[in-house]
Amino acid sequence: MDPIILAYIAGFLDGDGSIFFQLVKRKGYIWGYQIRCSVAFYQKTEHADILEWLKSLFNRGYIRHRKTGISDYTIVEPEEVKNILLSLKPYVRLKHEQIELGIEILKLSKQVINASDFLKTCQMVDRFKNLNYSRKRKITSEDVKELLKRHNHLTPVETDPERVRVEVEKI
Repeated sequence: MDPIILAYIAGFLDGDGSIFFQLVKRKGYIWGYQIRCSVAFYQKTEHADILEWLKSLFNRGYIRHRKTGISDYTIVEPEEVKNILLSLKPYVRLKHEQIELGIEILKLSKQVINASDFLKTCQMVDRFKNLNYSRKRKITSEDVKELLKRHNHLTPVETDPERVRVEVEKI
């Protein structure tokens, strides 16, 4: 994509956009939770044509027109979110930390092989609460940790720093 267009989109994201990472409880998921990612752009519904233009560029996601008079264009597919974040990274100014953290979460989530890996990735998701000034976030990595413990997915050695130290000293 043309760098000028990418710079414009990055400015749009900085001003009227959001990058979200959330933990969502899901039955049937191996660890009981999903890490949901999204990139969203917001605009007054009367100016939603700019969102249609963005959608035509990315060819992914969906547009919603809310009763509040605000429309949003949202992309949620992890690989597409990663591609967008990588494309906008050189141009964004205000949401640089969110982009860096989001790319890292998306990379790590592909490498999860056990409950401990998943929990570490969820702890990174918690950092978005502060970056985005989130007040509504209800599910945190502590909730994930409790579920993983209840289902015996985490051993004490994986979660207790003191036991890890003792186990290492034994070796």
